[in-house]
Formats: sequence, structure tokens, C-alpha cells
Amino acid sequence: MNDTMKIGNRIFDLKNDCSIMGILNVTPDSFSDGGKWTDKDKALAHVSDMIEEGAAIIDVGGESTRPGHVQISIEEEISRVVPIIEMIKKRFDIPVSIDSYKSPVVEAALEAGADLVNDIWGLKYDRRVADLIARYKVPCCLMHNRDNTDYNNFVEDMLADMRETLEIARQAGISDDQIILDPGVGFGKTYEHNLIAINRLERLVELGYPVLLATSRKSVIGLTLDLPADQRVEGTMVTTVMGVQKGASFVRVHDVKENMRAIRMTQAIMRSSL
Repeated sequence: MNDTMKIGNRIFDLKNDCSIMGILNVTPDSFSDGGKWTDKDKALAHVSDMIEEGAAIIDVGGESTRPGHVQISIEEEISRVVPIIEMIKKRFDIPVSIDSYKSPVVEAALEAGADLVNDIWGLKYDRRVADLIARYKVPCCLMHNRDNTDYNNFVEDMLADMRETLEIARQAGISDDQIILDPGVGFGKTYEHNLIAINRLERLVELGYPVLLATSRKSVIGLTLDLPADQRVEGTMVTTVMGVQKGASFVRVHDVKENMRAIRMTQAIMRSSL
């Protein structure tokens, strides 16, 4: 793994830091903040707040991918994300990620100025996404996902699935130094699988790519603590701390300020033993 990665006009320290990807859902039905940021002025104010609190990337999503979500049309998704991406890029100096697995949406977002592609299907839903990433020469975050939970050995099978994703990337011409991996907490996994994915995160790190951990407010936290989505901040922070300890280079969160403090404290303790 390289020590650094360029996303947009920013250089990220992959070895010594854990950077925050702040979540901006411009969807009316997101599981945790549905409808809060569909108004463009409110969305931009929220982006400003997240940047001030320490977000280093803004991840824009136009379709909810919560369990049981209904897929929206490509036209609708494009109409939600493109204006927001253009406005963020015009107003702020921050890399923007497009959270989509559909090539027409990805292409429209890249044309609008997106700097990174965040594909929750690890290039397996729409192979043209891989071609676009290679052609635009942008970094990508490739997530582990599958449409079942039939594992023989969960960790080994997850790693095998990720190697398939990496092979698709290679065949498309995506360079190794442009790839981030995500274990896909909450996707194609049981409750126990999600806990194991976090607990064994170092196994994904061992593949040699920077890793992003995305657990913010997810059901694994809600089920563990028996709490609704808007009361899962502390649970999320614990997963962030574990991510930092296990070598994650990025975390994707809703609550930037709290998770940034958790990262800084964890890093201070870890660095004291060097």
C-alpha cells in the first residue's frame, strides 16, 4: 500500500491518519436522516458544518440503500445528486464522492466534478462503472456486498469476494493506487457477520489497500444497544476507534465532530507507545 493517495486536489496520509468521509444523503427516505438535506440551502449549510468539524471528503448519495429500499430511476437519482455536487464544488474546496453503483449516475456525477466513486456493489452490479473509473482516472471505494448470507467461512469468503472485485478493477485498467476497500458492514451479512467484519478488519487491511469503515448509525449498532438510528452516535464512535486501531485509513460517518474527537484521542494513545 502506498503511504498517500490523491483524491481531488488533496493528498491523504494513509499510514498515519484516519480521515473522515462525511455523509450527505440527498434522499427523502434515508434510514438515518431521510429528507433532512433535500433542500439545497440546508444541504450546503450541512456540508459547511461537516467541513468545519473535520470532514475531509463529502459523500453524496441520491438513493437510499437501507435494507428493503426501493430502487429509484436513474433520471431521478441524477437529478438529486448532480446539482448538489456542482454546488459543493463551486462553493467549497473539498473532494466529493459519488455514492452510486449505476454507470449513468456515476458518469453524470464525474462530469459534474465528483472526485471519487463509492460503489456499494464493488463493481459487480454494473461493470461499466469500472470502465468509467479507469477512463476518468479517479479513485474508488469498492465495498464488499452480495445478495445472500450463505458463507462457509465468513472472513475467508468475504476476502475471496473482494479479490473478485479487485480482478474486475484490474481488468478495467484501474490502477492499484486508486483503490480503497470497504468491508460492507450492513450489506449481505447477518448481525454476527457485521460484528466479525469490524472485529477482523485487519484481515481486509492485509490485502494491501487502504480501508474505509462505514458503520455510522447502522443496524448492527441499533441491535446491539437497542437504540433508534438517531441515538447511535456513541456506538458508532466505538466502531471508529476500533477501525483506527485496526488500520482503517477512512471512516464514513454522519456525526463528524464526535467521530473526529474519537479518532484524535485514539491516535494520541496509539502514538504514545511508539
